[in-house]
Amino acid sequence: MERNKEIYEVTLIGGIVNVVLLVFKFVAGILGHSAAMVADAVHSLSDFVTDVIVLVFVRISGKPEDKSYDYGHGKYETLAMTIIGMALLVVAVGIVYSGIERIVAWTRGELLEAPGMLALWAALLSIVMKECVYRYSMVKARALKSQALEANAWHHRSDALSSIGTAIGIGGAILLGQRWTVLDPVASVIVGLFIVKVAIYLLRDGIGDLMEHSLSDEVEDEMLRLAASVEGVTNPHDLRTRRIGNHYAIELHILMDGDIPLREAHDKASEVEELLKCQYGDATHVVVHVEPTAENKS
Repeated sequence: MERNKEIYEVTLIGGIVNVVLLVFKFVAGILGHSAAMVADAVHSLSDFVTDVIVLVFVRISGKPEDKSYDYGHGKYETLAMTIIGMALLVVAVGIVYSGIERIVAWTRGELLEAPGMLALWAALLSIVMKECVYRYSMVKARALKSQALEANAWHHRSDALSSIGTAIGIGGAILLGQRWTVLDPVASVIVGLFIVKVAIYLLRDGIGDLMEHSLSDEVEDEMLRLAASVEGVTNPHDLRTRRIGNHYAIELHILMDGDIPLREAHDKASEVEELLKCQYGDATHVVVHVEPTAENKS
């Protein structure tokens, strides 16, 4: 529960920042006649929505194991990350489409209204505030091993980077004059494409975990080395791994002398289990199947 409380606090801080920024950005975008700033405001709105998603799903994922969920509710946190990725992708496609429409209009001779200084100041403020929230959220996400919080941190970072592109586009349109007002929608397209990349990254990991994707080769090799380090244990094999929310599920087979007492074999298997839990956390689900070595098999 303490972990969930910290996640709530971090997400709440990000949510408050998002509300302040999205209101300021919408006002600055409309009054400052900036498509890039309005796009940035929509991005901040999606940030706020994902904050709500994180709060709801992390609360569910924190529930203990029960009769219906033998492995706990950790997958809900992964589901939250996937939903965040989908939300980002939808927002990004909308931003890119809107920007391209304005660029096409400009190429046909349509005059685009130059953005105002208010839009530029809003972009600069967003860069500073969102980068601070990103760094704070990422530190907490890694400390708490929270997928949803890490995904939300990247959402904050994508907003900060999109604001950099927005600031460049708005600043260029203001400083270079009417001929360069197209820089504003160009900036919005670049921002949108960057967000697409972040969204695909989140969706790849989220869907992979939901579909029981195995852990990386590096992590699995480390698990096999740890199991083999226990005295009397040889040839750990048939390793199967997956992620359940913020912790791992591990199943593996090990070989031991078939002539040793059952209790000793059990204790050795328990030692392997405890070693893996010590490395990857007490919530790690570990199943160890013991087999006799080849010379003991009939």
